[in-house]
Amino acid sequence: MAAKITAIRGMNDILPIPTKDNPVTSQRWQAVEQILRHTMHQYGYKEIRLPIVENTPLFKRAIGEITDIVEKEMYTFTDRGGDSITLRPEGTAGCVRACLEHGLTYNQTQRLWYTGPMFRYERPQKGRYRQFHQFGVETFGMASADIDAELILLTARLWRELGLTEVVHLEINTLGEVQARQTYKEALVAYLSTHLEHLDEDSKRRLSSNPLRILDSKDAKTQALLANAPTLSDYLDAESTQHFAQLRAILDVAGIHYRVNPRLVRGLDYYNKTVFEWVTTALGAQGTVCAGGRYDGLVTQLGGQATPAVGFAMGLERLVLLLDTLQQNTNSTEADIYLVSESSTIQHALLVAETLRNQLPNLRIVSHCGGGQLKNQLKRADKTGAKLALLVGEQEVLNQTVTVKWLQTGEQQQIAQTELTTYLSQQIATLSW
Repeated sequence: MAAKITAIRGMNDILPIPTKDNPVTSQRWQAVEQILRHTMHQYGYKEIRLPIVENTPLFKRAIGEITDIVEKEMYTFTDRGGDSITLRPEGTAGCVRACLEHGLTYNQTQRLWYTGPMFRYERPQKGRYRQFHQFGVETFGMASADIDAELILLTARLWRELGLTEVVHLEINTLGEVQARQTYKEALVAYLSTHLEHLDEDSKRRLSSNPLRILDSKDAKTQALLANAPTLSDYLDAESTQHFAQLRAILDVAGIHYRVNPRLVRGLDYYNKTVFEWVTTALGAQGTVCAGGRYDGLVTQLGGQATPAVGFAMGLERLVLLLDTLQQNTNSTEADIYLVSESSTIQHALLVAETLRNQLPNLRIVSHCGGGQLKNQLKRADKTGAKLALLVGEQEVLNQTVTVKWLQTGEQQQIAQTELTTYLSQQIATLSW
């Protein structure tokens, strides 16, 4: 017997049925994705589809060579042509590259969204995998705080649609402009350098490479040390302070509750001014569900003209896991209508099903295939979660009728085939499908 081949660790199948290892089904994913797409449509955002593989220098230049992503986590290899290519670890860099390559940012504004798999080599854990999926939004050409606020309002609407408003909380901060942030970095490094013995090993390493990341260290001794450290707000430029005040004013008027977190810095080098995170404790320790911010310098960094930009991304694994933990209803049924038939009438039943799909395209109509007794077919219909079964037997074919059986109550009646579409349309209008 040939050796069994399994999936690569940290790269998971998404199945149509729940299992012990994969409790979240593809149907729940589809329900979440449908809400995401509909919300983007409401706000007038357009989808962009990006390659999974990019040239490695794109990420080194955008993310920063001295970051955990570039140093430790990227899937990078040399292709047959000798070029270094990388499976995308995030979506922003590729989106900026695409906009520059195709002239989408020159004297234009853009509101774009994308979704798909990303790849990072890290230790798989609950809600975090080596192949994971992100939903992201990027906007270009708008410098004022109103677009920052729109993205936060948009995400707040997503939580309402998904039923998550009560379990996610917004944190915001401003990083200022590059020069102000550089001055603050120098002050922070000077302070921490006099207390090296109290820093954890990761923070010591970051002191020379990415000192702002020390601010979100989870080490208790490091956090205690940071209580007396210089604060970024003391070094902010006036324009960034005003921008942040405008953002807060809009959120206040809109009734969006938030907490200003002065230690929120985000992990990538390209952020400036606004940064934000939606966090939850519903999965145990506090975790980030959605994060983003402004990155006005990235387009220039990748070879384009100066262009203001702001965006966010959310990990879909963590989102669907959160929904599954809270057991939110995202339509877990397999069918609305289940068609059963006798072996001699299967051809006729299939034609009835096709006619209904033509006339009622929003209903999920499953035809039983593979034979079996009517009793067993009805048991299968009940397991799918369908509201009703349609029986097409020899007697129904002879009388040109269909037997409609409501699966929850057992009530059934004969409906003429010519009146079936009208009957079902009336039921859709009066019942919740």
